[in-house]
Order: sequence, then structure tokens, then C-alpha cells
Amino acid sequence: MRCGDADFFKAAFLTLFRCRTRISHHRFPAHKHTWILQTEGTNNNNMASHGLSYDGCNFFRQRLVLSTLSGKRVKIKNIRSKDDDPGLRDFEASFIRLLDKVTNGSTIEINQTGTVLFYQPGLLYGGAVEHDCSPQRSIGYYLEALLMLAPFMKTSLKATLRGVTNDPTDPTVDLLKTTALPLMKKFGIDGEGFDLKVLKRGVAPGGGGEVTFTCPVHRTIRPVQLTDPGKIKRIRGVAYSVRVSPQMANRIVDSARGVLNQFLPDIYIYTDHMKGANSGKSPGFGLTLVAETLNGCFLSAEMSSTPQGQGDPVLPEELGRSCAKLLLEEVYRGGCVDSTNQSLALLLMTLGQQDVSKVLLGPLSPYTIEFLRHIKDFFQIMFKIEVQKPSEDERKGGDKVLMTCVGVGFSNINKTLK
Repeated sequence: MRCGDADFFKAAFLTLFRCRTRISHHRFPAHKHTWILQTEGTNNNNMASHGLSYDGCNFFRQRLVLSTLSGKRVKIKNIRSKDDDPGLRDFEASFIRLLDKVTNGSTIEINQTGTVLFYQPGLLYGGAVEHDCSPQRSIGYYLEALLMLAPFMKTSLKATLRGVTNDPTDPTVDLLKTTALPLMKKFGIDGEGFDLKVLKRGVAPGGGGEVTFTCPVHRTIRPVQLTDPGKIKRIRGVAYSVRVSPQMANRIVDSARGVLNQFLPDIYIYTDHMKGANSGKSPGFGLTLVAETLNGCFLSAEMSSTPQGQGDPVLPEELGRSCAKLLLEEVYRGGCVDSTNQSLALLLMTLGQQDVSKVLLGPLSPYTIEFLRHIKDFFQIMFKIEVQKPSEDERKGGDKVLMTCVGVGFSNINKTLK
């Protein structure tokens, strides 16, 4: 055997070994220091000799989701390297496990301290997936990424996620159901079984909630022209309460209507009080409001009560009024897509067919601005950005931004042919 042959077989063995020792919730506990794949003495030259490289833990999901869709490997260095407790957090480790479950053949390498991550994406597979999300972040944290990936699986995705359904940090499941799903339908992502259901509601910090998300696969994304949101025609909402008096939800509804009835008559906010095993492990309440326009656009706002044992408690009346004012602020910002779903809309525009897509947005959030930079890195797509100032007689809120791009013509190569 020649020396070159020996090197080839050694490299092939190491690759096979890495594929067989991917992060798995069956094999490793949740704590970040226990699922290290790189041991002392391992040659780190294997880690991301090619591909994109980033520093820090910010925008962690963006980088891994776009890496999975584009097929480009990514290396993230200096993950909280100067903290007293360096490396990945439990919720980030949980997110990596979820990615591992919905893909096939992904390679994930993490160094001794958890401060360096190398990710080489595999093929999106889908199927039936169950995942226990970390209670440090809401299910919405994981669901936002799944919404971006689900249409491009090999088989239809049926994901069951357990954890915190409502918290003050991340978008709640109720908000994503009423805004993100209708937005995806405008891009042609629809079909039998496209749904998001809340089976159990669990608020922070204890969690105990459960949701199911089902999404059929699609081969292509159609371009859209969303340039006129239209006027607000109605407001819908849900006031939820768990492990507290059902009267809390009614108090929230009364205070929210006291603000919104000055502007619009067509308002309906229903109450959702879950009991027993379906009510999670912690007490809490909150409100999600959605304003629908004449042209079928959805603008949303939400607030949740302070998690038990964290900070000052909030009164239901105060929460209802504050949430109603947040919705009015979102209406003032305007656009065809609300602040929460700006990045989802921009991604679907990028992945659309090789034709022009236009979407009118309100002021771009910092998260969206960074998302545009990452789209340029992974897909080499740049958007034309035009600021549109409303005239004084129109009174249509703040400045809007018209985003225009030509899609990359992304095609789902994983989809099973029938």
C-alpha cells in the first residue's frame, strides 16, 4: 500500500467516525460541557478549512439556517470566549440537536471549551420529529428556524416541540400562527396539513407546553409583489391565562378594547384558559393582537406577564393597554409585513424564482439588517432599498422601505419525486 493510500483511508475513517458521532439527544445530556466531539490532541485543522467564518454568538440561528439552505459550511469562533462561563448555552445546544434531527448527514464539531463550532450541513430530510426545547428560550425561537427550513425538506415535516410556548423574549406560538403562516401562503407555501397547533400551553420559566407544526414540501417559491398593505379592517387577538384565575384574561380584554375601540369597531379578542395537564408548570398570562388589512396583510403585537420569580409583577389591565399601544405603534410603522416576520419575508424573496419580488416593509429592525448581510454572504444576493416617505395628506404612518430583489431560483433538490 502506498503512503498516499494510507492517508486517504485515514481521512475516510475520520469522516465516517464524525458522521457516526454527531450530537444526539439520545447520547449526550443537555449540559454544554458533556457533548464535546473534539478531544485533546485532535488536530483542529479539520475544522472549517473552507467555507464562511464568523466571530461571536450573535445571530447564531441565522448563520446555521442559511448554511443549511445554501449548503455552505460555516465556522463560528469566540463564542462567549471572554465570559466567566464560556461556550454554547443550553438553548443553542438544543437548537443544534433540532437541526441534526431534521437533516441527514450533517457534520457538527465543537472544541473542548464549546467556544468554536464547525457545521457542515447535510440534506434536509424532515419526517416526524419530536424535540424537547430548552426552557431558557421559547418554542418560538426554534419554530422561526423551522418555518424557514420546512418547505424544503425531502418529506413533509411533522414536528412536535415541547417547552415554553409563551415568554416575553421570543415570538409566541400564537403570533407565528396568525402572521407567519399567512405570509408563507402568499409565497405559494400551502397545502393540506399546513398548520400550527397549540396542544398544551406553558409559560416561562417552567414550560410544559406542547405544539405541533406540520408543513408539506414544495419544489419552488413563487415571486411576490406586496407593495400596498391597504387600510386596517379588523383586529383579532387571544388573551391566555394558565394557573391563574380565568378572570385575568377578561381583565386583559377589557383594558385592550378600551384603547382600540377608539379607532375601529370590528375587534374580537377571545380568551384561552387551559386547565390541568394542559396548563404547563408555571402561572402566567398574556395577550397577542393581530391587525388585518384590506389586502390581507397582518401586523401583530404581543405581551406576556413577567415570569414567576423574575422582576416586578405586571397587572392584567396594564398589560392589555400596553399591548394595544404596541399594536398601534406597529400599524404606524406599517408595511405589508410586521417587524417579527421581516427576515422570513426577505428569505423567501431570496429563494424565489429568477424574477423580481417586491415587498414594502416598515423601518428595518437591527436583526433584519444583519440578516441582509448574511444573505449576501451565503447567496450573493443584494436588495435594492428605496425609502418611501408618505405625503402629509396621506397620513400613512412612518417612513416605509421598498425591498426589491431577483430570486436565486432555489429548487428543492431533496423533494421526493412521485
